[in-house]
Amino acid sequence: MACNVVRYQYKDQSKGLNKETDAVFWGVHRDGIYPISGSYATTARFLEEGKQQAFALQEELQNPAKNGSHTKISLDTVDILPPITNPCQVLCQGANYRQHMIESGMNPDDKKFNMIFNKSAASITSYNGNIVRPEHVKLLDYEIELGLVIGTSVTQATQISDDNLHRFVAAIVIGNDVSARDIQIPQMQFFKGKSYRTFCPVGPYLCLLEPDDFTYLSQLNLQLTVNGEARQQDSTANLVFKPAETLTELSQIADLNMGDLILTGTPAGCAMRAPSARMQRLGGLLKESKKWQIFNKMQAKRTQYLQPGDIVESRIFSADDHINLGVQRNLVIG
Repeated sequence: MACNVVRYQYKDQSKGLNKETDAVFWGVHRDGIYPISGSYATTARFLEEGKQQAFALQEELQNPAKNGSHTKISLDTVDILPPITNPCQVLCQGANYRQHMIESGMNPDDKKFNMIFNKSAASITSYNGNIVRPEHVKLLDYEIELGLVIGTSVTQATQISDDNLHRFVAAIVIGNDVSARDIQIPQMQFFKGKSYRTFCPVGPYLCLLEPDDFTYLSQLNLQLTVNGEARQQDSTANLVFKPAETLTELSQIADLNMGDLILTGTPAGCAMRAPSARMQRLGGLLKESKKWQIFNKMQAKRTQYLQPGDIVESRIFSADDHINLGVQRNLVIG
């Protein structure tokens, strides 16, 4: 059974056994936090040494006879930290939902390739951390995504299928691929436009999966709201390139390490809208500086772009609640 764990720190640091080495902890989340014994400095170390403890603890918590023997920590006493630790790779898929392709100006029937790019691990922030809009950025966009957390190192081209996917993916998380469109598009800089600090809220939960849980990867609901208004809503059933085929392709070009994060693409509903085909043809006749000046001016008319004071909430869950990755709630500042 899937197990939600959190990485946390006491608000009162005196609660830690040793401030220098044990300030950060991991625990099973069940209406509170049940600590997992041991010290795990990174996500990789936790997956390697603490994952089985988490499953064993959850099993005991489901047993009424043993439940009372475990200490429960109130959520009010801790700060929940990102469940993905730096350093790690953050690899991303672009335009991986059909309707998002269309709103990005692509023809889904013509696009036959998986779009891959990376994002700086320095952009990772907590599920309730502030998203800081840099002063020079005006077109700030949101992108809810299902994140896959790598569970074993892959150092050669590997054929990964739905049957063996559980050997390579240890957990899933909510990710938000926050994007500065006025950097990403005019400068043709995906890495730069998506990697400012705080541009990757992750968590709150690291949802550990057992082999039987993997059928849910194709039936998870994604929902994102801004100030309570629904902006994005879709199902992972509509992913164009599925996790197994994506990891197979990635293994041909990159080493994957335990604890790396793969963001699988975002549904339709982003703030950005691509210019019409006619406008793109006209833009091709203009000088670069003029073309992007017009692009920024047209995009600035869209009220969907994030502004300081906006609240972005993201959820990923299955219809039967077997998988529930919690709620991200981020305030935009800047």
